[in-house]
Amino acid sequence: MRRCFVCAADMLGPSSRTLAYPNGRVRTFPIACGACGLLLEVAADPAECRAHLAAQLAGPVFDPDPDAPYGLDLYTLRSAATGHGRGVRPRDAAGRAALSRPHDRHAACAALYALDRAAGRPVSLGLLCRPDAVEAVLATLAVHAAWTDDVVILADAEARPPGVVPATAFPRGAVRVGARPLGQDFAAQRNALQDLARHPWMLQLDADETLSAEAGRRLPALAALAEAGDVVSIGLARRNHVDGRLSDVYPDVQYRLNRRSVRYAGRVHERPVLDGGWPRSLIALHGTIAHHLDRAHVLARSRRYERLAPGHGRPEEEAALLRPYRD
Repeated sequence: MRRCFVCAADMLGPSSRTLAYPNGRVRTFPIACGACGLLLEVAADPAECRAHLAAQLAGPVFDPDPDAPYGLDLYTLRSAATGHGRGVRPRDAAGRAALSRPHDRHAACAALYALDRAAGRPVSLGLLCRPDAVEAVLATLAVHAAWTDDVVILADAEARPPGVVPATAFPRGAVRVGARPLGQDFAAQRNALQDLARHPWMLQLDADETLSAEAGRRLPALAALAEAGDVVSIGLARRNHVDGRLSDVYPDVQYRLNRRSVRYAGRVHERPVLDGGWPRSLIALHGTIAHHLDRAHVLARSRRYERLAPGHGRPEEEAALLRPYRD
C-alpha cells in the first residue's frame, strides 16, 4: 500500500502508536499515515479496509473493531467520516478532549450523523484572480449559488472597494468585485479577501480552481462540524490537472475553508496561522478542489516563487506535478 486508504496521502511510515479498545485490548500498529493519522497493520489490504470502514460508518454509531487491520483515534475518524458524507459527535467529555489533543491513545467511539441533513453555518466564497480573468470567473459562478449567497472576487489591480455586479443564479447584491495589488505577497492578498467575507466562514479559490456543486453544498455542515470541535481551519484535497492529466501531487491539501478571523502567513505557499496549532484544523474528504494547470505554468511557477521567497519555492515539486498520478 503506497497511499493511505482513507486520505490517499503518500505519507505512510513506521509507527509505534497504540490504541486501547473498549474490551480492554491494547494494540500497537507498525504503520501510520503522516497526514490523517490512520494506523495500519503491515498486511492490510486497502480494498478490504475501505469496505470495512464504509460498513462501520453506515449506522448511527461508530464502534471500533479490535480485530480490524486498521485503527483510528477520534481525530482521524472525524476526517474519515466526511469522506462518506458523515459527521461525528463525541459521546462524552473524554471524546471532546481527544479531538483537541490528537492523536489520542483510545480507539474512536462516536455517534454519527448525515452531513447532508445537518444544520450548517453560512459560508462566503472568495476568489482571487488577475484583472483580465474577472469576466471568466463571473461566468463560472452559477455552480456556487447552490450553497452560498455571498461571493467576492478580488483582482490583482489598483485598489478599489468591492462593488456589486450582476451574476447568473444569484440575487442582486450577492456578488461583488473589488481590487487590490498583490504586491508579491499571497498571504496578504488572502487576508484582505478574508476581511471581505460577510459570513463567519469563507472558502477561498483561485481563478484556475473549481469545486463541484455537490462538494459545495456540504461546506456549511462542515463549518458547523468544525465549530463543534473548536476547529477554525478546514483543509480540502486538491487534484492538480496538468494539461488535463491528473498529477501525482495528491491530495495536496489546501486549507481554504476558514473562519473569517484566521490569518494566512507566507509570501508564497501561504498557510493559515492557527492559535493552538494544527489540532484546530481538520482535513475534510467530502470532495476535491480541481486545479487546472499547463506545463509552461508548472515550469515557471517554482522559479517565480523562489524569487519571491528564497528557499521556499519548492523546486522539487515541479517534477512531482509533471509526473502522472499513481496509487
